[in-house]
Amino acid sequence: MSGHSKWATIKHKKGALDAKRGKIFTRLIKEIAMAAKSGGDPDKNPRLRTAITAAKAENMPADNIKRAIQRGTGELPGMTYEEFNLEGYGPGGVAVLVDISTDNRNRTVSEIRHAFGKNGGNMAEAGAVSWMFHKKGSIVVAKSAATEEQLMNIVLENGGEDLRDDGDNWEVITDPANFEAVLTAVKNANIKPEMAEVTMLPQNYIKLEGHNANTMIRMLEALEDSDDVQHVYSNFDVDAKQLEEVAS
Repeated sequence: MSGHSKWATIKHKKGALDAKRGKIFTRLIKEIAMAAKSGGDPDKNPRLRTAITAAKAENMPADNIKRAIQRGTGELPGMTYEEFNLEGYGPGGVAVLVDISTDNRNRTVSEIRHAFGKNGGNMAEAGAVSWMFHKKGSIVVAKSAATEEQLMNIVLENGGEDLRDDGDNWEVITDPANFEAVLTAVKNANIKPEMAEVTMLPQNYIKLEGHNANTMIRMLEALEDSDDVQHVYSNFDVDAKQLEEVAS
């Protein structure tokens, strides 16, 4: 797992995301609405189906999900958003890919450029780092919750791609199309994931330590704090102990 995946897992464990539940709901509602533009039936719209799964994982009320879909299909009035990616580099040459959904492109680009520059990074041209990432499903399970054999059987029987050992956790990797099936199988086996999401996984990682690691975490926090940022992906790795220290 990348340091960013570890960071997200630690935040889930500590409940740090609860304090920002309103912001999480805002992002999820925006994603559902954008996905629903291609059709309001989740059975025929994989992106919408994935967005709904993510919303349910955060315990979003069904009425909120329904209204978000209706905004996307035009049944209810809603804001018009533009979707695009911004790319850049963090401390130590770490690749950073930012998913944007905004009603004001110029404002958002300025905010993201500021977040990069203030935290030892810089923006890059389109395509500079995006080629390093591939869309995959990631399901993180604590080793105390399941054995390697249990998870490997689920991976093999439900179309998973890989099972990785990451210290205290296992990480199940799937093709996005098989993510829901594998996640359902994990839950049906009475295994509770620490985190489950469709994400962008890098081909390789850059190890950060000390000041660079701390600065990278600050950059992630600054980027994620923007209401226009849907997701941030990176290829940094860092020791779990240092991540715990920064998280506290």
